[in-house]
Amino acid sequence: QMEDPIQLKEEGNKYFHASDYEKAVHSYTQAIKLNKDKALQAVLYRNRAACFLKKEEYAKAASDASRAIDINTSDIKALYRRSQALEKLGKLDQAFKDAQKCATIEPRNKNFQETLRRLGANIQEKVNAGGAVPGSQTRVQKMFEILLDENSEKEKREKAANNLIVLGREEAGAERIFQNNGVSLLLQLIETKNAELILAAVRTLSGMCTGHKARATAILHYLGIDNICMWMSVDNEEISLAVCNLLQTITDCLLGQGKEEHHGQEEAVVLDTKKDLRMITMRLLDMLISKKVSGQGRDRALNLLNKNIPRKDLKDHDNSRTIFVIDNGLKKILKVVGQIPEMPDCLPLTENTQLTASVLLNKLYDDLRCDPERDNYRVICEEYIKSKIDPQDMDKTLHAIQMVSGVLQGPFDLGNKLLGMKGVMEMMVALCGSEREIDQLVAVEALIHASTKLSRATFIISNGVTLLKEIYKKTKNEKIKIRALVGLCKLGSAGGTDYGLRQFAEGSTEKLAKQCRKWLCNTSIDARTRKWAVEGLAYLTLDADVKDDFVEDELALQAMFELAKTSDKTILYSVASALVNCTNSYDTKELVPELVQLAKFSKQHVPEEHPKDKKDFVVKRVKRLLKAGVVSALACMVKADSAILTDQSKELIARVFLALCEDPKDRGTIVAQGGGKALIPLAVEGTEVGKIKASHALAKIAAISNPDMAFPGERVYEVVRPLVSLLNTERDGLQNYEALLGLTNFSGRSDKLRMKIVKERALPDIENYMFENHDQLRQAATECMCNLVVNKEVQERFVADGNDRLKLVVLLCGEDDEKVQVAAAGALAMLTAAQKKLCSKMTEVTTQWLEILQRLCLHDNMEVQHRGLVIAFNLISADKELAKKLVETELLEILTYIGKQEDDPKKQHIINAARDCLTRCMDYGLIKPLSQ
Repeated sequence: QMEDPIQLKEEGNKYFHASDYEKAVHSYTQAIKLNKDKALQAVLYRNRAACFLKKEEYAKAASDASRAIDINTSDIKALYRRSQALEKLGKLDQAFKDAQKCATIEPRNKNFQETLRRLGANIQEKVNAGGAVPGSQTRVQKMFEILLDENSEKEKREKAANNLIVLGREEAGAERIFQNNGVSLLLQLIETKNAELILAAVRTLSGMCTGHKARATAILHYLGIDNICMWMSVDNEEISLAVCNLLQTITDCLLGQGKEEHHGQEEAVVLDTKKDLRMITMRLLDMLISKKVSGQGRDRALNLLNKNIPRKDLKDHDNSRTIFVIDNGLKKILKVVGQIPEMPDCLPLTENTQLTASVLLNKLYDDLRCDPERDNYRVICEEYIKSKIDPQDMDKTLHAIQMVSGVLQGPFDLGNKLLGMKGVMEMMVALCGSEREIDQLVAVEALIHASTKLSRATFIISNGVTLLKEIYKKTKNEKIKIRALVGLCKLGSAGGTDYGLRQFAEGSTEKLAKQCRKWLCNTSIDARTRKWAVEGLAYLTLDADVKDDFVEDELALQAMFELAKTSDKTILYSVASALVNCTNSYDTKELVPELVQLAKFSKQHVPEEHPKDKKDFVVKRVKRLLKAGVVSALACMVKADSAILTDQSKELIARVFLALCEDPKDRGTIVAQGGGKALIPLAVEGTEVGKIKASHALAKIAAISNPDMAFPGERVYEVVRPLVSLLNTERDGLQNYEALLGLTNFSGRSDKLRMKIVKERALPDIENYMFENHDQLRQAATECMCNLVVNKEVQERFVADGNDRLKLVVLLCGEDDEKVQVAAAGALAMLTAAQKKLCSKMTEVTTQWLEILQRLCLHDNMEVQHRGLVIAFNLISADKELAKKLVETELLEILTYIGKQEDDPKKQHIINAARDCLTRCMDYGLIKPLSQ
């Protein structure tokens, strides 16, 4: 008997996959008794829960899942299994709660969303069962009584809250709450100041507003926009987000967006929504400059403005909402970007507030339709900034420079014009030379943002470098020093001076990078400052010595990975850039040897590859990053919001993943840490280059991994399209080859996957590669086709008239390449076994068919020989006339020769196949029995 719980777990897994649930339960039970590791214990309980679900022992399944959850409260598999068990036990409200937790952890998981919808509908049906309006009214009233009674049991309260949320999502339930004084009672719940009750009330209101303009308008007026904005301003992330979602739902209704439904008499009521929309917009703009609003509340207001004000489609000529915001709120947005967190009068902000405000400035500017509108935008900015510049009041001037810095992070061209305003550059220079650290901090950041684009950085390069050098050498403030360093790195990159500017401080780039790593690891420094260290490393890791030292510094890597989890666009981009540099996954120009010789002859400088940029060093760095947990960090980055994870960042992450997947031995680790799942969205959305890189990484994983393990559940079907996209003449041979290997692997798993490949129109491309001169491509394509011909739709395409598909497969059976022959003969054997029509068609497509068949039957490779004999058997079995035709050829002698051989375990299947052919010929009466 085994005494290792890990081995017992693996044994249980094998039994489970073989559908032997009784033995699987036994193995898991033994492992549970022997195991002392908590994490493994949770896995064992949830695995045993899966067995009980299959055995329909739902009480035991729920119990085991609960034990796993007791160990790890966020164990998503255990939560989902308990939800399934509870649903079967009729405990729908508890099942709904577990499914809700799953959907919160993985909001994009379609299974969880579908489960929530199903459970919600079932709960609603249960609530509605046997209840006329008076009875229903009583039930709704009872829910509120339980919720408003402070002495109610916690479990009863939770149940009532969940039922109320579900009821609010259904039209009949929402109307029932609305008609029975429900909005007033929900307002009472919000006023209790109990976080759970507030959330339940707000989520119920969101459900009631969805898709119903009249009800949404009534709820908006009853609650009051001032109250809604006040609730959104609280310093509680969950409540703030829930209220933000409520306001978004109301806005969608007023704009006529989202789920549209018709509600009888409502269609006869003409609702003027413009007034309400403007009221909401004005209150959101007021929130931006209110000191009473939390940083999170300000972010919510900015996000709502970002989402709802600019046009979603530029073909729509109405940009009146944008014009309204510019006229009434542009100065308020500028005030937000002009805040200085280090000053005492600063508004409450989060790390993302000012960047989100810059994004809004950019969106509003891009939404303008003509030059007069853009001129108006510019004039408002210029006048407001001018009003803040006062040589006698340095604090006031600081805000003006900070505003310019904020605009430079938004509409850059406008920011560049603002830099040209009289007094702006002079003030930046004066601030750099100031003794006050806060002045230097603001000025340095402004210089950095001004040097973002090469074409616009000329003025800054000529004037800013000296200032930054002086600040870096003189200041003792770490915050300023790190910013000055990043500024110099940026200017060095923009000015094309490469390392010249980075080697100004007592030595080399390695020293500067070491300093950046120290800042990065120093958790006593605020995250906003540490992000500049990451940005500095993004530039400095262009140096081969720097990147080699960096990957050896585990503390610095872990600190960078931790920072990557924050919701900051700049950090994500900088982390991805540094990783691209460390893995050498950037594009490089291939040097033509003749041109190199010519350059040397003419005594021109020829860039040489750094020794640490050679393959051996790159591989070593990749292994080090994998060991440090880079895949988990990348997977976390991919989950970031689309406003933070830009297409450029996605491309960089895809490049890193492709570099990590280079060694087949590492691909299992990448899958285990969530790399396979993370690559799917990268292959679907982003830049064209990024999608290709991500698709290629998926192909590398798909080529050698078990699809059920690498891409479990429905996820595997999402991988097919990215693989098919690589079957393109514009892609290189390696991408074509690995995509074909991946599709071959997939097509061997199930008919549903084969059907998906066919639906993605991959068949013509696969056929084209079967004609390729390149041996490996031709082999991979033929192997893929060999798996695909099991599918009936593919077989029918071979049967159809007017195509050369069968001819191609027959001719490939005559190739000299054994691997191609194996695949082609396998495909032909399956086709002729499945479709009798193809047996006669085979004899018509080419005059060489008989010669090829005979060669297959006499082949030295036993696998090829066996497939040839199976084809011969299929032809003989298909039609007596065709069998007669074959008997009259040398094939009979070949079959007789093989069939008469003595039994041999090594090739018995071949001998038996030949004997089957002869037996069938005897059945037809075409030959006499073999003499004994």
